[in-house]
Amino acid sequence: MKRTPSSLPDAPPVLAFGAHPDDIEFGCGGVIAQETRAGRAAHFVVCSRGEAATHGEPAQRVVEAQRAAALLGATIEFVELDGDSRLEVRAAHAIALAGVLRRVRPGIVLAPSPVENQHPDHWRLGRLVCDAARLARFGGVGDPGASPPHAIAQLLFYALTREAEPANISPVLVDISRPEIVAAWVGAIEAHASQTSARRYVDVQLARARLYGLGAAVEYAIALFPADPLVFASLAELGRGARGF
Repeated sequence: MKRTPSSLPDAPPVLAFGAHPDDIEFGCGGVIAQETRAGRAAHFVVCSRGEAATHGEPAQRVVEAQRAAALLGATIEFVELDGDSRLEVRAAHAIALAGVLRRVRPGIVLAPSPVENQHPDHWRLGRLVCDAARLARFGGVGDPGASPPHAIAQLLFYALTREAEPANISPVLVDISRPEIVAAWVGAIEAHASQTSARRYVDVQLARARLYGLGAAVEYAIALFPADPLVFASLAELGRGARGF
């Protein structure tokens, strides 16, 4: 029997960053659905409107992202940095994202993998979020009168493609096998109709999750990669190993 995640209504929110309107949904939408249905709040920060995309206009992609976030039970905002395909790693951007962290005050942050891969915006945003998580702790960083410093508990990276998965970090596998979670994830991906009409993204992401699931003796699992070693207060907090021994 599959175990339902415990209720999390009092847990700090999950904050997920995406470089483009569909990144969060494609890369970790099943994890978001699992968390929100357990009672945890989730908020998306999207750092472009897909202006450089071959398929879909920015206004359309914003609407798609809003619909997808709602299907996953999350709120969403867009921040203006350099624009799609123009993102640069700048201190000013890291400070701006640190301001978002202070305002939302999440416990867990999800961001694209900083491994260089098929889209430069992905890994650059991963590096910016990593910097922002550090800067958000410093009292002297940011505008006077803004939200107070905030330290997150965990920064976890998601990978949009296999090539973006960090080779030197053992993943945390999140079991998302419950049918209602998979359905919510698929619905959120399909909400990006401008993109799914051009490529079979649902099949691509489900196949990756199925492979991870098979390796962990579950139906579907999503891999997340910790930015730092995980710390547990007790061995009782550990889940089982994927191998099952």
